[in-house]
Amino acid sequence: MTHEAILPEGWKRPRGYANGVAARGRTLFIAGMIGWDAEEKFASDDFAQQARQALQNVAAVLQAAGGKPQDIVRMTWYVTDKREYLAAGKEVGRAFREVIGCYDIAMTAVEVRSLIEDRAKVEIEVTAVLPD
Repeated sequence: MTHEAILPEGWKRPRGYANGVAARGRTLFIAGMIGWDAEEKFASDDFAQQARQALQNVAAVLQAAGGKPQDIVRMTWYVTDKREYLAAGKEVGRAFREVIGCYDIAMTAVEVRSLIEDRAKVEIEVTAVLPD
């Protein structure tokens, strides 16, 4: 195992993420991935579908580097509408479980005014630590 979730004594375990992660190995920094495909085309304007595609894009970069979703230690979500993000929670959670699977990741979600690509509703930036 390349990383371990950190939970301070007496703290309630967070749902869907880790408070901290300690890791050892080769670090991979993945640029913000949005909900378009390899041809840079959006299949949908639906938040959950864009989130699923962005997660699949993260997984593709991981695989290209010889890594797996379990190697992710940090993830930052930039969303253009927190209410839309929260409303899509069940579908996003399903996509996360199917594509990433692991919740021992230090995560942050931030609402932003907009993203560089006008149709993008979510951008996901990742740090992974691959085994040496």
